[in-house]
Formats: sequence, structure tokens, C-alpha cells
Amino acid sequence: MSFETEQEEFWTSDFGDRYIERNQDFIANIPLFSKVIQRTTDVGSAIEFGCNIGLNLQALKVLLPEIELTGVEINESACKFLKEWNKCRVINKSIFEYDESTKYDLSIIKGVLIHINPNKLDHVYETLYSSSKRYIFIAEYYNPFPVSIVYRGHSDRLFKRDFAGEMLDKYKKLDLIDYGFLYHRDNYFAQDDINWFLLEKKKWISV
Repeated sequence: MSFETEQEEFWTSDFGDRYIERNQDFIANIPLFSKVIQRTTDVGSAIEFGCNIGLNLQALKVLLPEIELTGVEINESACKFLKEWNKCRVINKSIFEYDESTKYDLSIIKGVLIHINPNKLDHVYETLYSSSKRYIFIAEYYNPFPVSIVYRGHSDRLFKRDFAGEMLDKYKKLDLIDYGFLYHRDNYFAQDDINWFLLEKKKWISV
């Protein structure tokens, strides 16, 4: 697998494998996606970019047992976990290498845009948009303007900005349906302090 950015290589390394060890529990994602699903209709398929071992996809499968799932993941070890789960189609590729034309009711990205080289964000936005028939879900660290944060001792590996706002500006056929905040001190389902956004394509039936 060839890489266009240093960030891609970073997530295929031992650091990416150690991330898997730190993140194994999908239960905290169920309340989040329950809120999201309540604001949607007729979601029968979903694709997640940067799905890792599928914690978000597992939560969706609990809530929507009949949903057809696809996960795109750059880390080979994570893909092995996902294939063992055996409830979704697994694509072991960088998001920049993904080139399929299939459209899904929901396209998902969570905790991934923050690790994308800022010069490549437009490519990822277009992939999210073009892969969706109707809904796009984004959950990332938010900042009103772009900033770079040292991530576990590494520079240029974590970037915060208004990702959803940039997509709303870029694609005039998108509406903001709902948004919320996840808090690390939640008494029951703690996650990182991230903001989530549900976007919908206008006139989605003809898209």
C-alpha cells in the first residue's frame, strides 16, 4: 500500500496497532447512534471511513440488525478484527485510495478527520459526500478555526477545526439536521470530548 501523506503511514505503524489495544468497547457508541438514528428514516446501508475495528459499526448493528455495513480502514491489524466480526464488508485501503461509486444511506466518519493532512481534507469531504445517498455523520474534535495539537507526543498528527461547517459551506445541498456533544465525564457512556453532526442532502431522492 502506497501513501500520499505522513499521517497515513503513521496509522499503519505500531502506533495504529496500539490504538486498537486502547479502544475495544463499542457499548458507549450505542446511545450516540440511537440519537442519530432517531433523526433519520429508512437507513438500510452505511459506510464508515476509518472504521478501525468497527466499534461504531457494531453499535449500528445492534440498533439496526438488518443494516448492510461497509468499513474502510487503512490499518491491516484493525481489518483482521473487523473481518473476524464477519458482519460487514471490509475494505483495507486508505480513504484516498477508495474509488468505488456505490452510494449508501449513511456515510460516517468519527475521530478520523482530525488525523487527516489538512491539505487533503477536500478529498475526504468529497468522498463522504459522494458516497452518501442521504445522510452524513461527522464526529470530531471541534474548533472554530484550524489548529494543530500535539498528539501523544507527535506533531502534525492531530488537527482541530469546524469540519461540519466546512462541508456545509462546500456543499450547498447539505442541511444540518442535528448536532451534539460527547463528554469524557459522562456518568454512563463516557467518550472523548467531541462534537457530532448529522447532515442531510436536500432533495435526497434524486441525488
